[in-house]
Amino acid sequence: MRGSKLSPSTIAVGAGRPSRTPGAPLNAPLTLATAYVPGDGPDYARQANPAWEPFEEVLGALEGGRALAFASGMGAITALLDLVPVGGTVVAPKHAYSGTLDALQQRAKRSMIQLRLVDVADTTGVLSAAEDASLVWLESPTNPLLETADVSAIAKVSARRGTAVAVDNTFATPLRQRPLELGADFVVHSASKLIGGHSDLLLGAVVTNQDRGYKAVEKRRTSGGATPGAMECWLATRGLRTLHVRLDRAEANATELAERLADLSGISGVRFPGWGTIVSFEVDAGPEAATRLTEKSDVIAHATSLGGVESTWERRRRHALEPKPVPKNLVRLSVGIEDVEDLWTDITRSLKAV
Repeated sequence: MRGSKLSPSTIAVGAGRPSRTPGAPLNAPLTLATAYVPGDGPDYARQANPAWEPFEEVLGALEGGRALAFASGMGAITALLDLVPVGGTVVAPKHAYSGTLDALQQRAKRSMIQLRLVDVADTTGVLSAAEDASLVWLESPTNPLLETADVSAIAKVSARRGTAVAVDNTFATPLRQRPLELGADFVVHSASKLIGGHSDLLLGAVVTNQDRGYKAVEKRRTSGGATPGAMECWLATRGLRTLHVRLDRAEANATELAERLADLSGISGVRFPGWGTIVSFEVDAGPEAATRLTEKSDVIAHATSLGGVESTWERRRRHALEPKPVPKNLVRLSVGIEDVEDLWTDITRSLKAV
């Protein structure tokens, strides 16, 4: 797209489209192919697919780098972790997505890496732990406790040390945080969440503004086989077109609900960073009551995913891999775009029922 001053919402709508020639479609077509005619392009579908390109172009433009699509968020995460040299130290949040922590802990058990878990909100502590690290892995906000990191300060010091910084930007999206501009080397997304936005696809992505890093991750994707489906990329591109509209509405709902939950009897420990679509809180009556709360709702769906147009919630410690420091009675609420009064009525009615 022409114009370096375009707003993110305009980029989300307009990037990644075919050239405007007479008779051309406005949307990039879906290419379903595993084999290609030999020549200058790819030989096999694990190397490339034209359907990946629009998604990667839009997300890369929004993040300020070059994007690579993966079959899932975990596929993207493990591709980055595979770049850590054997025996290298990884610093990561002690409260983070359970899949990420499990992948790190499994590598540490096999002596592939040295793992140091930190409080990401403690910048001094992060930098102290990362003095000789190969990689600093950040979530900001963290899942599900919604702690935030000073990405800029951590990245600045890490750059001087030659330590790579990767940021899981799934909760924030590039519309609320652009880690590459803050000095990070890599950004990772579970595009199944807010980017896709409709709970109908499984997709991940890595974004970087470094040529060497891009080539290394691309090689891991090809050799590791975590390549995305054409349909998933096509759907995610369509989801990106409305990200700014969905995010604004869901964030407004989340802000209102967080304020009301803070004053609601029977609820405590409300966590909300002031932006985004995720609110976490604790049910005073305990973990069993927290589980029953999520099962009693009519409007809010009881489900483990997040970032869709529909609101979902769950008690996070029902998962065996969830970090033990996460309170047993904590509920993570992913706020959607429904009417906020309907959501509030559903929350208060469900709480009364338990």
